[in-house]
Amino acid sequence: MALLGFLGKDKKENLNKGLEKTKESVFHKLSRAVAGKTKVDDAVLDNLEEVLVSSDVGVATTLNIIERIEARVAKDKYLNTTELNGILKEEIVALLNKNQNDSDTDFTAPLKNTPYVIMVVGVNGAGKTTTIAKLAYQYKAAGKRVIIGAADTFRAAAIDQLQVWADRVGVPIVKQQMGSDPASVAFDTLKSAVSGGTDVVIIDTAGRLHNKINLMTELSKIKRVMEKVIPDAPHEVLLVLDGSTGQNAFEQAKQFTAATDVTAMAITKLDGTAKGGVVIGISDQFKIPVKYIGIGEKLEDLIIFNRFEFVDSLFNSK
Repeated sequence: MALLGFLGKDKKENLNKGLEKTKESVFHKLSRAVAGKTKVDDAVLDNLEEVLVSSDVGVATTLNIIERIEARVAKDKYLNTTELNGILKEEIVALLNKNQNDSDTDFTAPLKNTPYVIMVVGVNGAGKTTTIAKLAYQYKAAGKRVIIGAADTFRAAAIDQLQVWADRVGVPIVKQQMGSDPASVAFDTLKSAVSGGTDVVIIDTAGRLHNKINLMTELSKIKRVMEKVIPDAPHEVLLVLDGSTGQNAFEQAKQFTAATDVTAMAITKLDGTAKGGVVIGISDQFKIPVKYIGIGEKLEDLIIFNRFEFVDSLFNSK
């Protein structure tokens, strides 16, 4: 498990604390799965399969992990149950390795484009607004100039909430009246960003329209309009998912990846749930990198996801 220490001591402790409920649940189930067993045999693997599925890793990803461990058992002939945690960590990291991009090390890293445009999508209630605020806070703390665009014009509450957060973080916001054209808000935000020398643009979008076709059309329109100001915008389409909903997060991911070209995911509310395994399943099934995870309510509690640190926190019994 090389590369630990990526987060620094304080953030690693926060990650450990944020995943505590998931970790306790997983270890309770794991201890029952191997009770009375010394060797990783078919019975242990069957029990392990049940542990992973019940921890919201998802059936398809669980079977993938079990197949990897079966291959290890076949190769090594004898594996004892005390080695199981280490094997699990290694195989899950290897699984996540296929879908993660480790080039984004932290918020202070140089931006690939300036202004760097992030379009944020996700259902209402998933933590989209607070994720935008946390992103703005983290980028601002790293010395970047940030602007927010309130392009979810279908709910007055969305605009009002974003204004409150923008004021709290101390970054400008571009908004219009409820019912305004979302693409117009996005256009104005990007024009302001270009003229003002802004580094990072974060565009909110509607979490739900009348039907999925309307949502797809609206998101496509926003992207087309943004391209008129900045040809390759948005540079990132960030899907925010509520980790505490477990398998429902898979359905949300399915709907939004069908509606637009999602390039990264943020999984929120992991501190209040035992369903942290959903991060593994979603990354594996959708082949889209999990870029951020939310592990608390404070502005600092959105951290850049690192598979080594995450799996170490999840399966480290010490």
